[in-house]
Amino acid sequence: MINYQLTKIRQKFTQNSLKDVRGEIRKELSRFAGIIPQGSQIAVAVGSRGIDNLDIAVKETIDFLKDKGAEPFIIPAMGSHGGATPEGQIAILRDYGITEEKMGIPVRSSMEVVEIPNEADPDPLYMDKHAFLSDGVLMINKIKPHTDFRGEYESGLAKMAVIGLGKEKGALAIHQYGVYGLSELLPVAAGKILSHGKILGGIALVENAYDETMMVRGLLAEEILLKEPGLLKIARENRPFFPAGNIDVLILDRMGKNISGAGIDTNIIGRIRIRGQQEPASPVIKSIMVTDLTDESHGNATGVGLADVVTGKLAGKIDYGVTYTNIVTSSFLERGKLPVVAYTDQDALAYSLRSCGFIQPGEERIIRAKDTLHLDQLYVSDSIFREIQQKENIDVIDWDVWLMDERGMLNEF
Repeated sequence: MINYQLTKIRQKFTQNSLKDVRGEIRKELSRFAGIIPQGSQIAVAVGSRGIDNLDIAVKETIDFLKDKGAEPFIIPAMGSHGGATPEGQIAILRDYGITEEKMGIPVRSSMEVVEIPNEADPDPLYMDKHAFLSDGVLMINKIKPHTDFRGEYESGLAKMAVIGLGKEKGALAIHQYGVYGLSELLPVAAGKILSHGKILGGIALVENAYDETMMVRGLLAEEILLKEPGLLKIARENRPFFPAGNIDVLILDRMGKNISGAGIDTNIIGRIRIRGQQEPASPVIKSIMVTDLTDESHGNATGVGLADVVTGKLAGKIDYGVTYTNIVTSSFLERGKLPVVAYTDQDALAYSLRSCGFIQPGEERIIRAKDTLHLDQLYVSDSIFREIQQKENIDVIDWDVWLMDERGMLNEF
């Protein structure tokens, strides 16, 4: 049986999380005070990303709107996610604590859209019907590097305005052009939608390397395209990272849509897996094994093709209908391909090591992480520990921890 004793370490990143998240959100919401008409029906647009303090941001936005005499309601703004069904998108919101009962207002979920006039441009623009018929829309989203491309605008409010609020039709309209559509056409489309006047603005949240809220900005509609690139730069500078750039086998305990839009964050693993896109230079990981799919993903295993080996446990949780709706909409089919499936975690490790070629015994470079969102605590093999032990941001939590139990399954993280 293949097994290893690993060193459990803690990576120390910059501690810059907000101490008073509610206070910051309230302060930023005050920027919208003059543009909320009494008695207006305001749609609060909420996406499908796992966001720290999302429920707080949504509730504070609702309370602010009520205080201004508006009548808010919630809409899912998540493109084709949730299997491109109203019920699937409600279920995603429920996992994040966004329900009618907890928020005290209706959740109006529909895949119906209205086409927004786009002058002579042949490419259509769409908006959720409930949002279009409202008196205004306030979006709430995280600003972060995208998993598919590099550009001035990646994951954030601009993308939510076009793809999130555009539902499946809006997502298809942009994704049919592949990466070019995301990097070049999306900002143009966002500008047209924002100039239409229905979107009032949005609450932009930026997180640090600990997946904690470090910044909140309330952006009026006309400020989104001006200020989002600066927030994206801050988000990129505060990403977590692996302590070593050369890895034989990366073990991920889980993947999922609440971890990353691609299930596994491509910015962290150095893999894009989109035809025609250049792969990042670092990190270099020979083999990636993943053992589970989060329950919050509701069977959506988008990004499973980024791995080399998965377990039967993960494969058994895949809802292919939901996954393929998301994958085919994006057009990035490589990410939907099923890797080699192993019966046990130990088998998965053996297959992954086998794919690396010959490695001198004792020199295996292995890292185990909970997922690509939480990299502050890791397990590392001796070869990697010897390389990183002198780094100032590395502390040892525990020595010589067995990776597997007697059943060939990973010990509890």
